[in-house]
Amino acid sequence: MNVLDVSQLAQPLAAAHTHILAAGPHEASGVEGTAQYVSIFWVTLAALLSPIMSRLTGKRIPDVVFLLICGVLIGPNVLGLASGSDGGIPLLKELGLGMLFLIAGFEINVDSLRNRQGKSAIATWFVCFALGVLGAALITGFTRGFNTYIAVGIALSSTALGTLLPMLKSHGAAGTRVGNAVLVHGAVGELLPIFAISLLLSSRSPGMAIVVLLAFMVVAVITALIPHRLSAHVPGLRQIMAAEANTTGQTVLRLAMFLLATLIMCTALFDLDAVLGAFAAGLILRTLTPPAALHMITRRLEVVGFTFMIPLFFVVSGMGIDVSTVVANPLGLLAVVVGILLCRGVPVLLVEHFFDTRSGLTTRAQKAQLALYSAAGLPIIVAVTEVATSSGLLEESTASLLVAGGALTVLLFPLWALGIRQVFGSGQPEQQAPSRKEQMNALKAQRNAQTKLATGMIPVVRLKSQPGSETQPDSETQPESESPADAQPGSSEATGASAGSSVASRAASRAEAKKRKGSAENTGSAEI
Repeated sequence: MNVLDVSQLAQPLAAAHTHILAAGPHEASGVEGTAQYVSIFWVTLAALLSPIMSRLTGKRIPDVVFLLICGVLIGPNVLGLASGSDGGIPLLKELGLGMLFLIAGFEINVDSLRNRQGKSAIATWFVCFALGVLGAALITGFTRGFNTYIAVGIALSSTALGTLLPMLKSHGAAGTRVGNAVLVHGAVGELLPIFAISLLLSSRSPGMAIVVLLAFMVVAVITALIPHRLSAHVPGLRQIMAAEANTTGQTVLRLAMFLLATLIMCTALFDLDAVLGAFAAGLILRTLTPPAALHMITRRLEVVGFTFMIPLFFVVSGMGIDVSTVVANPLGLLAVVVGILLCRGVPVLLVEHFFDTRSGLTTRAQKAQLALYSAAGLPIIVAVTEVATSSGLLEESTASLLVAGGALTVLLFPLWALGIRQVFGSGQPEQQAPSRKEQMNALKAQRNAQTKLATGMIPVVRLKSQPGSETQPDSETQPESESPADAQPGSSEATGASAGSSVASRAASRAEAKKRKGSAENTGSAEI
């Protein structure tokens, strides 16, 4: 049997492109349509296989790394099975990038950036950015333009929050002090680089760029206020949105897509980067979502985004990596990884060590985990390299090294953080002692459940006792009499059992009320 080589695998696609050149307009369009469907087939296959391969490694290697590897393999630089420029694939890639940053913006709690920990994270990022710019200038001997150094500085100082969130959950770090600190630094590491791209890498002057950015922010605020005003002044709109949220209408998800499309359109009109509009759409959507529904909406957005669009973004990004450049320059790849660690990870570690950031991290192991997680960056690197290459600030070879280095940080740094956590401690979330109000609410819920099991009826429990109500607990916790329909006709056993349960429940309630009354007299509290 003959061995099938790479050139043989690439022959069908090459023949198709040759046929396009020789065909007429109508026939060429048909061939182009076929080529894009072939590319989508390979992209979806890569998206399917990547989480399976990640699971086979025990989730130690995130699926985003496999998405990039699969993109490299099927791309034009290796097997030539798919192309990222066929048909509407570039548009789908942009939508995938937008969906990724929408989810990242939705996960950010802006209030957490206003406290001391958030302000410390912001100051730390500026230090990281300055180190990145200075390091790039020193390595090149100040021979390049200042905007080139800015692009490299943004790439070296970013944090892949959207990529880190699933890793934190799989590593068991979500909800810990380390996980909460990562959320703060990750929010800053995505938000500020996005603003830096819009301000510093724009073709406009800095003053005009600020004016344009402020104009976009005004449009974003107006976009956020419109749903509030409509729901307040249009009768029944809020009820319709709530009723259709769990049907095929999926009004909440359609609102999210509308916000995404609107703000990306606005960024295009203002000549800003699309990630800014997507991130703003996520922030706005969070303000429109009730706190009780945050988890549900997050899950739905993840289902929509991570099913197709976000995997397509990473796979197509992998297609753009020049493997020959990366293989030919391993020292450059290593320099990118070390540079990201020095410019992003080390400053976070030093600030946590020498300053009181109110993060709650007490051990060196916890601070090292935070530094490693914060230094893992990829989506921003992809976005900034695309902007820089399109404007001629970076060569394709340099962009490939930066993207490949970013992929290695996503692979290596979380693994190192997980290893440190397993060796030096789990860092489980600390359980705070429940307040007296929470204890009483839990007690009332337990009484309600017991009463329902005994009588089949849910009692009405007052939040606060009225004067003298402790002496009559039966009126608050139990109906005065059982409904005749609760017992089966002609069944004396059922009637007796029901009556016995009712008597036992009343006795237990009286004893519990007396106990609480004595406790309230000792503490001076009248709350039940």
